[in-house]
Amino acid sequence: MSTETQKPIIGFSCGDLNGIGLEIILKTLSDSRILDFCTPVIFANSKSVNFYRKSLPESNFSYASGRDFTKLNPKQVNIYSCWEEEVVITPGQLNEVGGKYGRLSLEAAGQALKDGHIDGLVTAPIHKKNIQSETFNFSGHTPYLKSLFGVKDVLMFMVAENLRIGLLTEHVTISEVNKYITVEGIMSKLKMMHTSLQQDFSIDKPKIAVLGLNPHAGDEGLIGKEELEIIKPAIAEARKNNILAFGPYSADAFFARGQYEKFDAVLAMYHDQGLIPFKSLAIGEGVNFTAGLSAVRTSPDHGTAFDIAGKGIADHSSFVAATFECIEIIRIRKGYKEMRINPLRKRSARMLAGAVDERIEEQ
Repeated sequence: MSTETQKPIIGFSCGDLNGIGLEIILKTLSDSRILDFCTPVIFANSKSVNFYRKSLPESNFSYASGRDFTKLNPKQVNIYSCWEEEVVITPGQLNEVGGKYGRLSLEAAGQALKDGHIDGLVTAPIHKKNIQSETFNFSGHTPYLKSLFGVKDVLMFMVAENLRIGLLTEHVTISEVNKYITVEGIMSKLKMMHTSLQQDFSIDKPKIAVLGLNPHAGDEGLIGKEELEIIKPAIAEARKNNILAFGPYSADAFFARGQYEKFDAVLAMYHDQGLIPFKSLAIGEGVNFTAGLSAVRTSPDHGTAFDIAGKGIADHSSFVAATFECIEIIRIRKGYKEMRINPLRKRSARMLAGAVDERIEEQ
């Protein structure tokens, strides 16, 4: 973290160059007040940024361009030049150019995050097909970052003000979901979710709901055995490890009856089981957070939106939410680490809070 200003350095990968990535980044950074909270670094190049600035008259800000992280200017937007050559940008077009330069941006930003040159990363949307190459064979940001950081497992964690949903399986076909439903897999995700809720969201004793795989959570084995043979044993194992996990719950009734409001987070078995209710129920703008990494990465909860790319009408509110969620998690995680190093800090903070409450009551 920047010692000069104590503001976190936040990197922004541009996503597919023909999508809405740079547009929503520029709209987010056009509010100069964001410089009070972070030092922003866009991973692209100045010509690509200027291409999209032409259609955004409100994006009036100064920036510095270079490749030296030691010379970042905390008082303006910084551009880390990922390429020098001329690039033909065609907004709304799914082609190799958009994928190639989106990949170059992501790789440079990811490496900077891993090397500690930036404190957090907010990724703009990529297209999972055209970003593929000989060196990039991943179904999205989450598995790519898992590989880059060399960790055993990560958690795709969708978070909002009133709802947090993690996924056991991510971008896999429905026909393959079943083979990933294992006690070990569920335990791994529950451990990461439990740790993340504590260190990233300041929840001391989080309660986690686990959804079933089958309709009606299997109806006691009538509609599938996974709940009885795998999911329930995994929940029992989690409880033995002091993780407050409950379930399995039937997904339809769980969300329809508002049961999610009683828990700090939910573990869904597959992508649409978690993402459909999340995008339907989340208050404000949802954010995709990668739990399980040593660094912080967030993203908006939408895609490249080729149909409106280049028209200057993309809604950047989810990207703003992802940016501030990244900043907030960095702040909370830093405080959590300090508490673990010196547990007396937590005790002292509680005693101070109690003393303040007593003075208020006396008055």
